[in-house]
Amino acid sequence: MQNAVILINAEKGQVKSVAERLADVEGISEVYSTCGRYDLVAIARTRDFESLAELVTGRLNAVEGIRDTETLNAMQVHSRHDLETMFSLGW
Repeated sequence: MQNAVILINAEKGQVKSVAERLADVEGISEVYSTCGRYDLVAIARTRDFESLAELVTGRLNAVEGIRDTETLNAMQVHSRHDLETMFSLGW
């Protein structure tokens, strides 16, 4: 499984509508509106790196209202929870 944190800035007045559109995108498991430097944080969970690349360079580019993004590709997970089970995509 490939996980990433995607930091997103939306066009003025479009934060909520962008968040709602993102929540419907395959590969995005959660979207958080935030205060500070970024408007939204999306958590991506995909089968492999190629699927993540398609999500970031393809599907996110089709979401109207996104001004810019920064993707942080997860290298290791540090958690007391069984995240593989919690977020299993059924593959």
